[in-house]
Amino acid sequence: MAGIKRTDKKGRILKDNEFQRPDGRYMYRYYDNEKNKKYVYSWKLVPTDATPSGKRDDLSLREKIANIERDRYEGIDSSIKNKLTLNNLFEMYTAENNELKINTRSHYFYMYNKYVRNSIGVKKIAAIKYSDVFNYYNNLIINNNLTINSIASINTILHQLFKLAVRNDILLKNPTDGIMSEIKKKNRRKASKCHALTEAQQSAFLNYISNSETYKHWLPLFTVFLGTGCRVGELIGLRWDDCDFKKNIISINHNLVYIMDEDGKSNFHITSPKTENGTRTIPMLTIVKEALLNEKASQQERGHASPIIEGYTNFVFTNRFGQVFVPIALNQAITRIYTDYNKEETAHAELENREPLLLPHFSVHTLRHTFCTRFCENETNIKVIQAIMGHSSITTTMNIYAEATEKKKKEVFENLDNKIKIF
Repeated sequence: MAGIKRTDKKGRILKDNEFQRPDGRYMYRYYDNEKNKKYVYSWKLVPTDATPSGKRDDLSLREKIANIERDRYEGIDSSIKNKLTLNNLFEMYTAENNELKINTRSHYFYMYNKYVRNSIGVKKIAAIKYSDVFNYYNNLIINNNLTINSIASINTILHQLFKLAVRNDILLKNPTDGIMSEIKKKNRRKASKCHALTEAQQSAFLNYISNSETYKHWLPLFTVFLGTGCRVGELIGLRWDDCDFKKNIISINHNLVYIMDEDGKSNFHITSPKTENGTRTIPMLTIVKEALLNEKASQQERGHASPIIEGYTNFVFTNRFGQVFVPIALNQAITRIYTDYNKEETAHAELENREPLLLPHFSVHTLRHTFCTRFCENETNIKVIQAIMGHSSITTTMNIYAEATEKKKKEVFENLDNKIKIF
């Protein structure tokens, strides 16, 4: 009869499209943006209701209705938002972004499958809040011993996923916005930072290689590393065609990457440089030119054979089998070199009754950072440094410049100590 209000079992009046089922569960009926009939359920009508014993706690029906109405007002489809998991969003993102570089795509899949898919990836995106992501990142740091750089890498992926959801009106805001600054504050001590070799360490490294029968074949490669600041993919992919010995310049126009393909096998691929500024020319230092010419003479002596990788061949640096180097082989070589050097240097220092000059643990990226540091110590034009390094952001260049010049200032003042008369 008209005018009769429906009530629940507690005598409370139910609004239009609100119902209570015989088992006590509440239901709300509504239509989505495409006029499809939808339902939401809850064991509670309002937030102050107690969840029945043995039932999963959840938002009350009225809270869910409020969310639906808010989403409708903001143009967000609740039926989609409440079904999509983060894993679904990842599949959407990777399907839509065919322009991702092959190495970037491979890295995204590796990091996502290893750290996200079976954890936060199974959650509905509507249920993922800023605090959920924050706690997830902290757990990875504590329980998986991940570095801040690794967390930043994961966040780059998740930020893009949630950005896609916001752009498609599935979510109102991105729960990863601003999160990395908070993570870095909380875990400041765990933040890893690349430190350049000192001038003494750099000289010790190259001198040891030069005088070692075991390692001297590495001298041209590591000399070019320290004389150009190339990224590892740029250097292992360098071709003789890119080296102009008349103009004394090196052209950086591609990247050689070694990544896992969809079939699970790792292969070499040619990609464009890492950043838009990555395509550049680097003037040859005299020592770099000599190193390259020595390598060319060595290749001609042993009979140079170069692989063909996606149409590219005539590579500068190849192993004894005529194959290009995988990045991990260079890091392994560096480890062997500084380990043997440190043993010998420790023994010599003990015999000579002096402190040893030891080399730290470092990688090929340290060599790039070392070149940039030496460059910053001797050049004041930040834009020139950025252009040579191929940095996409001037901030990256400025940070290295600030660190390098700070050390130089201290050295200058140490030299001035006891030389300047104050009174």
